[in-house]
Amino acid sequence: MTFDFFLSCGLCKFGPPNLHNMEKNKIDVVLGLQWGDEGKGKVVDVLTPSYKVVARFQGGPNAGHSLKWGDDSFVLHTVPSGIFRENTISIIGNGVVVDPVILQEEISQIETKAGDITERLVIARRAHLILPTHRMLDAASEAAKGKSKIGSTLKGIGPAYMDKTGRNGLRFGDVLSPSFRDKYEALKKKHLDMLALYPGFEFDIAEYEQKWLAAVESLKRFKFVESEILVNNCLENGLPILAEGAQGSMLDIDFGTYPFVTSSNTMTAGACTGLGVAPSKIGKVFGIFKAYCTRVGSGPFPTELFDATGEQLRQVGREFGATTGRPRRCGWLDMVALRYAVMMNGVTDLIMMKSDVMNDFDTIKVATSYKVGDRVYDHLPYGLEEEVEPVYTEFPGWKSDICSVRRYEDFPEAFKNYVKFIEEQTGCPVRIISVGPDRSEVVVR
Repeated sequence: MTFDFFLSCGLCKFGPPNLHNMEKNKIDVVLGLQWGDEGKGKVVDVLTPSYKVVARFQGGPNAGHSLKWGDDSFVLHTVPSGIFRENTISIIGNGVVVDPVILQEEISQIETKAGDITERLVIARRAHLILPTHRMLDAASEAAKGKSKIGSTLKGIGPAYMDKTGRNGLRFGDVLSPSFRDKYEALKKKHLDMLALYPGFEFDIAEYEQKWLAAVESLKRFKFVESEILVNNCLENGLPILAEGAQGSMLDIDFGTYPFVTSSNTMTAGACTGLGVAPSKIGKVFGIFKAYCTRVGSGPFPTELFDATGEQLRQVGREFGATTGRPRRCGWLDMVALRYAVMMNGVTDLIMMKSDVMNDFDTIKVATSYKVGDRVYDHLPYGLEEEVEPVYTEFPGWKSDICSVRRYEDFPEAFKNYVKFIEEQTGCPVRIISVGPDRSEVVVR
């Protein structure tokens, strides 16, 4: 299926909605429930055969969605993870912020394996651009914070969202305007004036700016669309859509572990604003979590392990950032945070990743509440700045290799007890279990 198919069906045109179809057609959402790195790329790739459209709804190149395709591995930063499915249209939605250089490099890598994707990828006109000076502002701000730094990926995400909310940003729709270069230079000057407020911070954007402007020109071969019209007309015409989130729920700008969060709404509500769909259009919500927890960068992490167990999780799970390469902090599953994320997202189906990483543990722990001073919390408190002591429930490990399991009935009892406990605690069924990195290494219940 190509984009011309959508055009021939009138899916990109304005028109009165078909009220007879509107109630039954929904957009499904897949997102992370922890601090990111849950394995969203693989899950989206596994789910996409059931969908005709996959759309990213927020975040930017700070995302790193890893997936395997044949003998090759890919890390997708901006392009939706369904791009390798030939009969699927991929949309970069209006809620995404895009660095043209990174996007163009990513597209080039994809096309070495998948061929020309011009007809399979479209970009929202309302999606905001990350300028070279946004990257410099990100680096200058992070350096100025010293020990209190957030752990930014230094991709310019935060400053780009600041310009968006400050009504100063440039969007893909501006690229086609005759006055685009003037708008670019005006915003660049504003950024240079701001950078002058950071004494001692040295930078040179000339080389990156040249690549950036060339990438903008190259991306004009893709169709820039009113994605909100496209998405709603696809729904109206019965085409199944999967909305793909980036980062994780605990990094949400409003409900995450603020201020150590990202700059966008990473929860289900973000799919509504990031794609232009009504809340009543949300269908299934697939919530992805690891069988344990990881986090990259600074910020609270109540179940973090600083011992040999934490290092074992890191090495066996290959827990190094797909975008940054930084070692991930590792710890036991945090049920307090997971219950919170399930509630806030309206999760209908849980997906558990990296279960096989825990094959060799004698004992496995799960935090079911927090102790802060004399108080015990079974919900996520306002702030986690104080010393938090996790209250754990312990389980015997399954002590066997589950990588070859393809039916739930064939899992060891200890593993099934672990899954059952998670379902009881969250009130949500675990529908998919990943037992390895390949798209085939899953158990669907």
